[in-house]
Amino acid sequence: MSNATASPPATNTATRNYAIVTAAYWGFTLTDGALRMLVLLHFYRLGYSPFTLAFLFLLYEAAGVLANLIGGWLATRYGIQRMLTVGLVTQIIGFTLLSLLNPAWTAVMSVAWVVVAQGICGVAKDLTKTASKSAIKITADQAKNQGSGQLFKWVAWFTGSKNAMKGLGFFLGGLLLDALGFQHALWAMAALLVLVLAGVVGYVPPLMGKSKASRSAKELFAKNAGINTLAAARVALFGARDVWFVVGVPVFLYSQGWTFTMVGGFLAAWTIGYGLVQALAPNIVQRSADGLSAEVPAARWWSLALALIPVGIAAAVLLQAPNLEWWVVGGLGLFGFAFAVNSSVHSYLILAYAGSEKAAEDVGFYYAANALGRFFGTLMSGLLYQWGGLLYALVGSALMLFTCWLLTLALPTRLALPSPETT
Repeated sequence: MSNATASPPATNTATRNYAIVTAAYWGFTLTDGALRMLVLLHFYRLGYSPFTLAFLFLLYEAAGVLANLIGGWLATRYGIQRMLTVGLVTQIIGFTLLSLLNPAWTAVMSVAWVVVAQGICGVAKDLTKTASKSAIKITADQAKNQGSGQLFKWVAWFTGSKNAMKGLGFFLGGLLLDALGFQHALWAMAALLVLVLAGVVGYVPPLMGKSKASRSAKELFAKNAGINTLAAARVALFGARDVWFVVGVPVFLYSQGWTFTMVGGFLAAWTIGYGLVQALAPNIVQRSADGLSAEVPAARWWSLALALIPVGIAAAVLLQAPNLEWWVVGGLGLFGFAFAVNSSVHSYLILAYAGSEKAAEDVGFYYAANALGRFFGTLMSGLLYQWGGLLYALVGSALMLFTCWLLTLALPTRLALPSPETT
């Protein structure tokens, strides 16, 4: 009788914590998406080249590698609430620094200032993401009586809704830039984050996720085979997206006669649709009772299907198909659908492979790989498009995706049992 009465409060608490963390990350992601569009639109309007625009985001992506690794360890040692707080405060600092950009500065000084400020925002993003994803693992473990599929559902909804909010952020960034200007738009977003910060401090449990952290770098990096393999696949997966999405697609569509408003609106719509597909992934991917035997083969199949899409688009570009921009737009739609399912399955698998005690460290290690993939993809996006246009970017994407598929073939379909020494 006591167990029956104890379960509902535990489940309700887990659901409440999940909702609070998700709402906080929505607020953060909305401003993060707006920031990207603010910077792109503002500096594009000032006449900066596509490669320079990509360069503005390199430190933003590179900072995420270290931020995820350290953030996961810190979230385990000090708790998720504290790391969410640090991430939000860091983002507010980044926005404030960007707002101090002086139009009278030289181009070199302006670029350097923006790159550094963007790097601070990159740290903020990945600290917040690592803490938020770790919270899902913990809350899902607390709500196990809701069924074995609860983790996948919560991960998919969190990831999908987050990307939909990023798409809304793209629109918000353009709107704020037109309505308020660069500086005041940044101040408005910082004010929004202050409200989010108050909610995190007031409602997220202070000791949530706090555990015994790894004591050495060797222990921190000594993850299980599933996490290591999945992290490597994640580098290839996100590099393959950004290698043609960051610079190639926007510049190509603009060269076809699209206005910047049309390009920005399309990217926003694509991101929102991509997020909705991620949220629906549990209804698309076959489920298994053990959480791996059906999900891992799904990751393999969807990786292979995704790899074939840029090959098809590259063929259309090579042959200069009539109405080429619509071949690219249609291909990007297919790519977005398959990529969303892939990303959602990967996001679920990392939490399935991760241990509950040090989930934040495992998630941080995994998203460090994610950030490394984004950094590499962003860098190559500018270089490949400059060398050979959209065709080279698509070929680069296809090669990375086939690498991702090969890596998923090594993913384990069952969890390793703990050794006697650890039990």
